[in-house]
Amino acid sequence: MESIPVSPVSAAFPHIQWDPLGSLRLTGQETSLLRMAETNPMEYTLADSRDASMYARVLLKLLSEAILASGGSGNEVARLSSSDAPLVEDEAIEILDRDPLGVVTHYAVTKLYEILAKLNDPSSSSSNVSIASVFYTGKEGILVDHWKSLLRILNKGGKGDSFAQTAAATCLSIILVVACPSQRSKASSNNSQHPQRVVSYSSTLEPLEALTAWIVSQLKNSYSSSSSSSSSGGGSTSNDSTSVSLVIPALITLMGCTETRVLFASCGGVKYLSRHLRLKKSPSSVNSSSSVVSGNAPVVSAKKSGGASVQQMYELAFCLWTMTYELNDSADIRADFARDGAGVHAFSDLISVAPREKIIRVALSALRNLATCSVDSYGDESVTEDEEMKDEGSKKKKIDATYFLNEMIACGCLKSVQNLKERQWKDPDIIDDITKLYSLLVENYHEMTRWEVYKSEVEMGNLQWGSTHTEPFFKENAKSFEGPDGDFSLVKILIALVTNQDEDVAAIACHDIGEFARHYPNGRQIAKRLGAKDLVMPLIEHDNVELQRHALQCVSKIMVQNWEYVN
Repeated sequence: MESIPVSPVSAAFPHIQWDPLGSLRLTGQETSLLRMAETNPMEYTLADSRDASMYARVLLKLLSEAILASGGSGNEVARLSSSDAPLVEDEAIEILDRDPLGVVTHYAVTKLYEILAKLNDPSSSSSNVSIASVFYTGKEGILVDHWKSLLRILNKGGKGDSFAQTAAATCLSIILVVACPSQRSKASSNNSQHPQRVVSYSSTLEPLEALTAWIVSQLKNSYSSSSSSSSSGGGSTSNDSTSVSLVIPALITLMGCTETRVLFASCGGVKYLSRHLRLKKSPSSVNSSSSVVSGNAPVVSAKKSGGASVQQMYELAFCLWTMTYELNDSADIRADFARDGAGVHAFSDLISVAPREKIIRVALSALRNLATCSVDSYGDESVTEDEEMKDEGSKKKKIDATYFLNEMIACGCLKSVQNLKERQWKDPDIIDDITKLYSLLVENYHEMTRWEVYKSEVEMGNLQWGSTHTEPFFKENAKSFEGPDGDFSLVKILIALVTNQDEDVAAIACHDIGEFARHYPNGRQIAKRLGAKDLVMPLIEHDNVELQRHALQCVSKIMVQNWEYVN
């Protein structure tokens, strides 16, 4: 079970006076129950199923009434960061005097989490009291309606309280996954001696969808914010990191169930997780192109584009790794991983420069799952051919293990795995994954022509200096740039890549466009007509000297007929 941070005002909890807080509309019985729970160990309060249910509902009522009484507006407690150390007692009591409803909100979600942690602990929970018996009611096991108070905390938007949102999302995820059929089946096999309480999965669909949508929106917003900050050349990534940390405990909880993984994917979760895991190479950290062509591996340093810490990077990678276990059974999830090559890109980045062994471990395992996935293990006759294929001009390309292996080769994964193979590892799982993945990559690489390798590299947008970016290659393959439909689709992709934020990719794209213009009959006019000159011209004044040089050469090759005679 995922942990949550400590409330910054936790020192004030014992000093809450319930009687003066009339806006909470507590009955005498509810006030007595709260006081009794404070004086007794949690095990005592949860010993009886009826008492445990009443206590949980009082806490949910506290949340609901505190939100209503505060009008949903921001408060002093909400401005405290959950990443900071908790306030000392005197400071916390001062906050309690000024913002009692904010402190009550923290108190309620903290106690709810403590209930769930205790009930989720097999060594301390009794057979007749469980999360299902406390939070699901009636013979049909319907989810208690009070769950909406947790969702209200999440939906406070920019005025939200970071600790309360993290705790509320985590509590809601733990409550909801109990009803997932895959989780119920697992729990039943682990505890066959005690019959499980009946719970209604259908009653959790609405909150599951709402929670998942909120998590994906946080990932989307934090990525968009960090991208804007990066493109503007400044700005702190601390807020983006905070947005990511809000969702991680709840997301990891949801990733434990097949149903919630599929739901997360349907909301676009694979894309946003992948984007957060992409590593950005700094322009000065990559060796010159000559060293790469000569076979020496470039020394790469990298930073997270989303501003996440190393631990957050591992947790996000873990979540995306769990999604790869749905590849065999879901054509939609295979399509999500294939879209823009984001998933393969992310894991390839991680194995090349990840700072921790645990990150490399999950990335390798995920790549192995992608490299061995099958499209025929689910037996779902309703899956159409279109769902199994990806458009490629007028052709359809099957999304299977071979497809992902081609993407890995285009990302330079073979070289990264080869480098890992030469290192000493103690973890047998890492050794096994490296051995298997290397074998699959080498086998697939030998089956690909040089043109197929180049084409895959361009389509992935992962251009790297090598033998496919040389004059002999373009002389040999110039006609292939026409494409199956004669629309020069690969040239169009290269032209789009000259505006790529990775300056190395932009420089290689300029080089390749120039070589196409030289070696394809009438290539100069085609490059002009497709807009290459207009996009490349501004790069002649770029700050990066290498990009500037390749842009100038590209424009010269487009404009001058006999470029090779130009000094």
